[in-house]
Amino acid sequence: MKLLLPLIITLLVVFNIEDQRTRYFPTVTEHPESLPDKHNLWVFILAGQSNMAGRGQIEPRDTVPHPRVFTINQQGEVILAKSPLHFYEPTRTGLDLGHRFGNTVIAQFPDSVSILLIPTAIGGSSITQWLEDERFRGVNLLSNFREKMDLATQLGTPKAVLWHQGESDSNENDIPFYKERLSNLFGQFREFAGNQQLPVIIGELGLHDKNAVNRGRINEIIHDYAASDARAAVVRTTDLSHIGDSTHFNSEALRAMGERYAQAYLNQFYSAEPQENVQRGFLDRLRGLIRGRKS
Repeated sequence: MKLLLPLIITLLVVFNIEDQRTRYFPTVTEHPESLPDKHNLWVFILAGQSNMAGRGQIEPRDTVPHPRVFTINQQGEVILAKSPLHFYEPTRTGLDLGHRFGNTVIAQFPDSVSILLIPTAIGGSSITQWLEDERFRGVNLLSNFREKMDLATQLGTPKAVLWHQGESDSNENDIPFYKERLSNLFGQFREFAGNQQLPVIIGELGLHDKNAVNRGRINEIIHDYAASDARAAVVRTTDLSHIGDSTHFNSEALRAMGERYAQAYLNQFYSAEPQENVQRGFLDRLRGLIRGRKS
């Protein structure tokens, strides 16, 4: 009995932690009644490792859907977006930045536009594993991204990749090659999209732990890369807090990151959209109303 007691206590603690993590996970999946045409469904792909996949604590407000913000489920079906968006690591997943990003950008888009958030991030993945299409935690990283980009182009218009990664590369062996690898990977992302001008928005790493020096070096490389790529932007994160493990951003930080990624897109890329693309959705909607009145 004395030997069983520590095991029982450990199991109770584990089950309590799991219950806390999933307490506010949504229990109902909602499908949209219809989807807009391709040029009115703007797609954003979330990629990288665990701070994009999300390890934050979900609260009820993170599961309130917006009628024009969609995501996909594990079967590839389009559903209304509720946190958590990522489904690849069911025992780890939590709040990510996607829900807040979607709700922030949709407020600035024409009413005719909806958005689709497609998750592809896998915790713990290095950039080399992405480039080599390694199977990691049950997912072939680059092949999965390509499949999701194919889905994005079938259903809508890809508008940007949201990228957060680099913790796994914050070491002396990988840092010297990080910029080249980043450039190669983003080149493949754009090739998959069929758009060499596809924006990529990159988040800084948090500087929370004893590896802050190396993570700071990765951040310098990210800024250096963005300075050489007119279609890349960097999101500041070094002022944000972690969940207590010195690696993963907490819920408030992730919500702030969602807003910052949104502002980066709106300020640097949406404002540069050709005016005819921004107005096309409104004009199509107006034509539909006119046709409806004539009939």
